[in-house]
Amino acid sequence: MTETANTASPKPRQIEPPPLEKVAALRWIHQNLFNSPLNSMITVVVGLGLIFTLPDFIRWGLLESVWSGTHEVCRAATGACWAVIGEKHRPMLFGVYPFEEHWRLILALVIYLAVIAMTLSPAFWKIKILMPLWIGNLAVTLTLLWGGVFGLAPVDSDQWGGLPLTMVLFSGTIVFGSPLSVLLALGRRSHMPGVKSICVVFIESLRGVPLITILFVAVNVFPLFLPVGLEFDKLLRVMVGMAIFFACYQAEVIRGGLQAIPLGQIEAAEALGLNYWQLMSRIVLPQALRICLPGLVNHIIAAFKNTSFVLIIGLFDILTATTAVMEDPLWRIFFIEAYLFVALIYFCFCFALSRYSQLVERWLTEGRRL
Repeated sequence: MTETANTASPKPRQIEPPPLEKVAALRWIHQNLFNSPLNSMITVVVGLGLIFTLPDFIRWGLLESVWSGTHEVCRAATGACWAVIGEKHRPMLFGVYPFEEHWRLILALVIYLAVIAMTLSPAFWKIKILMPLWIGNLAVTLTLLWGGVFGLAPVDSDQWGGLPLTMVLFSGTIVFGSPLSVLLALGRRSHMPGVKSICVVFIESLRGVPLITILFVAVNVFPLFLPVGLEFDKLLRVMVGMAIFFACYQAEVIRGGLQAIPLGQIEAAEALGLNYWQLMSRIVLPQALRICLPGLVNHIIAAFKNTSFVLIIGLFDILTATTAVMEDPLWRIFFIEAYLFVALIYFCFCFALSRYSQLVERWLTEGRRL
């Protein structure tokens, strides 16, 4: 019986039929656009909307548009007036900062983008590298903007504006708010009642207040509690307020990631003799941050857009600067083109950050896929 089984011919393997579609794009369209009745209906509605609106937009924005010239040329044209960008780009991007000192803002933006490029590299993904790098970047940027040292003419923060101010506020919010969010998340899960109560009250109180209120308190109310003669710069107060607001929301996202870590890993680390901070920094936090990465990036993008709220306290970010610039009666009617330019800047930054976060997710999940 054994010999018969050993000499039996192996069962031939079934050959799978080739895919029916000839073009890979058709498979992608079916899987992403027409994979259900609801998605099919949405695809048809969006497609019809593009058919009716896209040709007119292309005609207005590209074919019949004016790319350079005076406002008289733009008024005579039937398309968009992109010449307003060339005419007003400096006050839009740099606000009321002194014209002859714009080179400092350009240098600050170059350094800022260089630090971002370094941050994107996995070789710099260490807290002992990233934190000094971004703190140094913020210090150099503030030195260039403020001046008063190294032969730079002093410029008061009330004259800062445009894209550099947006980047400074955003960087300060993330650099100071991210460590605070981690501490608040850990404190809320602490076994010490006092620490936990303080963190819970702090988070719930700040999350229940609009950002505009926090900025108003930082600028107008906080100085009333300071001793006579002691005063902090308005920009610094705004940055701290935005960082605290950001940290409270981010702490809840991180807390969700901490709760997803199996208890067995914590018990195993404690059995190996790791103390609390070793356990958190080497075992728990790396996994928790990887789990909640989409939520973290979502709040980071929101923090970038929240910088536009500083208009209520008299600071001219890129959106407020554009609004002020378009008060010029000669170019006022071309405000749509100016706001589209600003929207493109916001979109490019947010979309790049979103795509990069997806790339990081793929890097972090390599070796864990089934």
